[in-house]
Amino acid sequence: MITKIIDEELIQQTKEEILNASNIVIVSHVSPDGDAIGSSLALFQFLKIMEKNVTVIMPNAFPDFLKWMPGCNEILVYAEKKAQADKAIAQADLIFALDFNTLHRIGEMGTVVADAQARTVLVDHHLDPGGFADVVVSYPKMASTSEMVFRIICRMGYFTEMSKECAECIYTGMMTDTGAFTYNSNNAEMYIIVSELIKKGVDKDAIYRKVYNNYSADRFRLMGHLLSENMKIYPEIGTALLTLTSAELKKYNFRKGDTEGFVNIPLSIKGIVFSAFIKEDAGMVKISLRSQGSFPTNKFSSNVFGGGGHLNASGGESYVSLDETVKKFEAALPEYKDLLVAEIKKGTENA
Repeated sequence: MITKIIDEELIQQTKEEILNASNIVIVSHVSPDGDAIGSSLALFQFLKIMEKNVTVIMPNAFPDFLKWMPGCNEILVYAEKKAQADKAIAQADLIFALDFNTLHRIGEMGTVVADAQARTVLVDHHLDPGGFADVVVSYPKMASTSEMVFRIICRMGYFTEMSKECAECIYTGMMTDTGAFTYNSNNAEMYIIVSELIKKGVDKDAIYRKVYNNYSADRFRLMGHLLSENMKIYPEIGTALLTLTSAELKKYNFRKGDTEGFVNIPLSIKGIVFSAFIKEDAGMVKISLRSQGSFPTNKFSSNVFGGGGHLNASGGESYVSLDETVKKFEAALPEYKDLLVAEIKKGTENA
């Protein structure tokens, strides 16, 4: 049995907003990942069944390994079709904000959404939601926004109407936001939901192959270079650091999504409990953090880089050089030494 985690009042408010709306826009965050795309397209598929006029808008491009998903060909990329997206937002009477907590996470589109006349429903699992939405469905303990979309659809009484396509998108979001169920995934109810999605026709093995076995040869050459030349280990504190410059990315014909999962690799090394991946991006340096056990990457990210996220998976941005960002990262490590050493000890005791 699945418990009713989301407050009934929020379920009813969300249902009422949907029933009263005709033109609905769904937006998610910059550099959309599997959960952003999965939750958005799942809600898109559901709202189409409800005979709503729906537009999904992403701030910028998303990885090729997600482009098989049902409905992805209908996504408007704001960076490419700004005028069309602005018009859709202006004409909307309801906006769903999925998988982000503050408007700055959707880039330039944030101002347009803030100025829109539409009602707004936020559905998210990140900490500290901003006050921009009329209805705030925020549950940071939830492993993914896609799981939240599943729960909302079911609690509104529409599980029977859920299509296979909707279920596939939900499963993809749940799978990718837990690293194929390897972290933030120790909740038994998650697997009850997975079983219900399989009953809808989801082929979980096929989805895994489409997402994780769908990379280019250049991606693996880039990975090899990264691990052999650009991985630094701090064994006494169980930490690993990976870095990539824009020149290195260009050398290996980088395409969006090629570095997906790189930050997790060092966690396979014995004794490593904290991994950071710092790479140059367009106009910024991007930081991805992962951990094992109870080391709080979200606190590290927030305190050092003004970022955020979850206990074991978070990120941030830096607007100084890559070298300066690395120095900032290294300078912060001593403050977390006790926590890291304790986590290493815990892992040794449990081995």
